[in-house]
Amino acid sequence: MMGFRIRAALPRDLQKIYDMAKLTGGGFTNLPPDRKALGARLDRAAAAFGNPAPGTGRDLPDELFVVVLEDAATGEVRGTAQIFSCVGQETPFYSYRIATLTQHSRELGRTFRAELLNLVTDLEGSSEVGGLFLHPGTRAGGLGLLLARSRYLFIAMHRARFADRILAELRGIIDERGGSPFWDGVAGRFFGMSFQEADYFNAINGHQFIADLMPKHPVYVAMLPDSARQVIGLPHPSGRAAMRMLEDEGFAAEGYVDIFDGGPTMTARTDRVRAIADARVAVVTNVRAPECDGAHRRALVATGRLADFRCAYGEIAPDGDAGVVLDPVAAQVLEVGVGDTVWHVAR
Repeated sequence: MMGFRIRAALPRDLQKIYDMAKLTGGGFTNLPPDRKALGARLDRAAAAFGNPAPGTGRDLPDELFVVVLEDAATGEVRGTAQIFSCVGQETPFYSYRIATLTQHSRELGRTFRAELLNLVTDLEGSSEVGGLFLHPGTRAGGLGLLLARSRYLFIAMHRARFADRILAELRGIIDERGGSPFWDGVAGRFFGMSFQEADYFNAINGHQFIADLMPKHPVYVAMLPDSARQVIGLPHPSGRAAMRMLEDEGFAAEGYVDIFDGGPTMTARTDRVRAIADARVAVVTNVRAPECDGAHRRALVATGRLADFRCAYGEIAPDGDAGVVLDPVAAQVLEVGVGDTVWHVAR
């Protein structure tokens, strides 16, 4: 675990990321098992990592940053994750928002409350964390947490490149056939294509076909089949831990669900995400093994800007007003020494 680090993805990582994409089991729009699409994403990420001066505020471009989890000793890639700076700038970013319509009948003396699914673009302009996948053989020792939280340190270190709101879409319920009960009960009735076909088409070509074909009127939840109603807002079983991690960071489900599989969309104010709010910057003043004085604590430690970004677990201790002592293993994995600047947040 201590020998792993997060780094910027490179075009040469395409085969490794493609091999992982084939293991996702479907429903990962940001990680399609398609070499051409993944290659285009890596090219887009390379452009973002190479852009030193993006817009700010309302002028943020929709940039994509892709990172990988790497064994520093062997170079083996065992995970990947993505950060989008500002979704919905190039193409619409659609969600369903769950709303409640209350109606009262004086004659019957009854109040009726109906849940509706409204097609909205409310979340346009938000940043997004997504595309997180950890190789099944590496799901131990906190590496998933390292991969997930490294993105927040990256955002903290490049804060001007990201929006004031951030979202994360969680994969919804997928049945044993690889289909989606939500898709079959809602959008699938209008598109004449299976969930797998629509999800793959979206991953390759974007959301515009949703705008062209999706009915714009609200959908009454009561009119959906039980199989679709029962999965609205529920994460895939494999995503429950990710949902808890998001909640620990300050994300909340606020009634938005994915238009394909009905999975929950979690949102937060960027500056209130725990790993961003608690991130601190310091200078490495010493590199030595932790002492038994209780001063050292386990942390995520990051360094480098843009394409030089690296993040790993480490043991750090305060040293003066703006300095830290870093353990030798982390220093080696991060390729830093005395005098280098690092960002850190408690694990």
